[in-house]
Amino acid sequence: MTGRILGFFSLVSTAVLSWAAMAQQDMPTPSFPKEWQLNLQTPVTSVAHMIYDFHTELLWITTIISLFVLALLLICIFRYNEKANPVPSTNAHNTVLEIAWTVVPIIILVVIAIPSFRLLYYMDRTSEAEMTLKVIGNQWFWTYEYPDQEISFDSLSLPDDQIDTAKGQHRLLETDKHVILPVDTTIRVLFTATDVIHAWTIPAFGVKLDNMPGRTNESWMKIDLEGRYYGQCSELCGVDHSFMPIVVDVVSKEKFQAWVAKEKQAAQAPAVTQLAALSR
Repeated sequence: MTGRILGFFSLVSTAVLSWAAMAQQDMPTPSFPKEWQLNLQTPVTSVAHMIYDFHTELLWITTIISLFVLALLLICIFRYNEKANPVPSTNAHNTVLEIAWTVVPIIILVVIAIPSFRLLYYMDRTSEAEMTLKVIGNQWFWTYEYPDQEISFDSLSLPDDQIDTAKGQHRLLETDKHVILPVDTTIRVLFTATDVIHAWTIPAFGVKLDNMPGRTNESWMKIDLEGRYYGQCSELCGVDHSFMPIVVDVVSKEKFQAWVAKEKQAAQAPAVTQLAALSR
């Protein structure tokens, strides 16, 4: 009887591992850095879209300011050099000009500040979360907890000798276990750490927040597109800081529920196996 029980759970564990291996293959990567890329990664959340748009607005503002300053420099160089202007002006003050170069920068800062504060408020937290993901930074790996589903696991970086480039894997970006999240779901994300400061960062999600020891920070995301997304720790946390990658697989809600069921079943198997061994 005990042998049958062990055989059954061995079969279940094999099926779970096979499913996990299949889940971590053949997934599209809608947002990934490319060679000679000149802009941000493709956004897949409302927060990331707002960050992208705000970045574009700032780029236009800084471009206009830079061109204006360049024009002033060229005017000074060619119109007011010694050869073109042998008799320099003796004017020392210009009230209108001094007011202008004080007021205009204030207006520019206000124009930038209003959407900036609006974005910071929007991305801070959500009151309508459908699920919660807790991210714990360790030296040097991540621990993930799903409080609503009662699931937790560690995610470690894959060493170079286990990277298979033929399968599209990337050095320093792959992990032994991926975070699985459902698409079109409002997810509250809690950040903390056990030792030093880390920073869980996924550019495509617009999420980058410090994991502080003894403190829980909060953000949120709602991912629009299924696929595989990559990130890394963005806070210098020690000698293996570069070996803390993040891999998130965004799947349909049905596949997520199936993954939750399989994870719970796999977590129960060792306990039953241990109980069967003790009963011998």
